[in-house]
Amino acid sequence: MFVTMRYISAIGVLLQCLCLAAPLQASTEARPWIEIDTHKLTLAVVQNGKIKRLFHNISLGRGGFAPERRKGDGRTPLGQFRIAWVNKDSRYHLFFGLDYPNHEHAEYAFRHKLIDFDTYYAIRQALFRGAIPPQNTVLGGYIGIHGLGSGNRKVHQLANWTQGCIALTNEQVDELAHWVSVGTRVYIR
Repeated sequence: MFVTMRYISAIGVLLQCLCLAAPLQASTEARPWIEIDTHKLTLAVVQNGKIKRLFHNISLGRGGFAPERRKGDGRTPLGQFRIAWVNKDSRYHLFFGLDYPNHEHAEYAFRHKLIDFDTYYAIRQALFRGAIPPQNTVLGGYIGIHGLGSGNRKVHQLANWTQGCIALTNEQVDELAHWVSVGTRVYIR
């Protein structure tokens, strides 16, 4: 049974990798995409290789940023994502949810025994189907780009305050909404 499950898993992973094998041609895409620079604290909307809008002084997770993330650590995950859902009634004014955890995060967590096979498989299958991956694993979830809501603008200007998300002002996230939708690529570097 274990050999069969490993074989089925290997085939599933291979098929998913083949679907993702084409390099992401982000710089030449006609559809806008987002690049978040965690060092410069900027969010850029890029289209056809040109920056169309640059937002400064964004806020990240209070725990910094890292390629790996765990629930409750306050870190913003690095990697390539897509906007998976939009919540217009968010307490943060507007919320663009990312498809975190992604393939790389699931693979890392499984290899390092942070998640079991069932969780790994559920994440991979959700991503393969274009669905929202499980948001309640030890890797955390509900990572996205959002506004302040009724939060303090001074705190936003002075510190990284989120639980792992990327925060803009309400005005900035409203402007961002004109450029993005479900499916928009997001690169957090």
